Amino acid sequence: MLAHRIADRRVLRLIERWLKAGILESGKWQATEVGTPQGSGISPILANLFLHYVVDLWVHQWRQRHASGQIVIVRYADDMVIGCQNEDDARTLSAALTERLSQFGLAIHEGKTRLVAFGRRVARQRELAGARRPETFDFLGFTHYCDKTRGGRFTVKKKTHAKRMIRKLKALRSEMKERLHLPVSEQHQWLCQVLKGHYGYYGVIFNYRSMERFRHLVSKLWLHALRRQSQKAKRTWEWFEQLLTVFPLPKPVIHQRWFGARA
Repeated sequence: MLAHRIADRRVLRLIERWLKAGILESGKWQATEVGTPQGSGISPILANLFLHYVVDLWVHQWRQRHASGQIVIVRYADDMVIGCQNEDDARTLSAALTERLSQFGLAIHEGKTRLVAFGRRVARQRELAGARRPETFDFLGFTHYCDKTRGGRFTVKKKTHAKRMIRKLKALRSEMKERLHLPVSEQHQWLCQVLKGHYGYYGVIFNYRSMERFRHLVSKLWLHALRRQSQKAKRTWEWFEQLLTVFPLPKPVIHQRWFGARA
C-alpha cells in the first residue's frame, strides 16, 4: 500500500524494519509478525494509511458501482460513521464491508456497530406517526440526535456523550484527592485548564447545556474535595459561592461557528 505513493525503496525498507523491530515487555524482547507496535509514533500514521485503502477508497468504488442512493462516510482513525440514503444500501454495504475487512484480518466491533434509522426523512415520518424522534448514535465523544432549530427547521444536534462525561468526572475526582495538599489558588488554576480544554473540544453549537452541567459537577467535586481538606471548618455551599467570586471557574464557550457566517 505504501509503495503506491512512495517510490524511494530506502524509505520503504526503513518502515519495514520499524514494523519488524519487535516489542519490549518486562525487559524481554518479542518478535512481531503482524500489525504495528502499539505506542510507537508511526502506528497511527500507518493505521490511517492502511484504512485509507482498505475502507475509504473501497467504499468510494462500492458507492459508484452498487449504491442506488447517496452514501457518505466520516472516519477518524478506526471510528467511522457511514450514512446511506436507502436502507437496502445500508444493509448490503454493511455485509460487504464486513467481508472486506475480514480479508485483511480486521473485524467490525459487534458491540459498537448498529444500523440506525436517522435523518430528516425518518424524523418527519416519525413525527407524522406520533412516534418519538429517531434513535441517536455516538461518535467521537458526542451523542448525535435529530431535532429542530428555533425556526422549526430540521437539524442534527450534538451533545457530550454521557458515559464520556462520567468517565472524565471520575478521573478528576481521583486527581483532586492527590492535589488536596496544594493551595486553593493552584487547585483553581488546574481546574481552569481542565475546563478550558473541555470547552475547546466540546464547545459546539447546541452543546452549551451539557458543558454547563459539566462545569456545575466539577464545582461540586471541588467543594467536596475542599471539605475533605479541612474537616473542622464548615464549608457550606454559601461559603463556596463566595470562594468562586475570588476564584471563578470559566464559563462554557462555543467555538464552533454557523456555516456561512461572515468572518
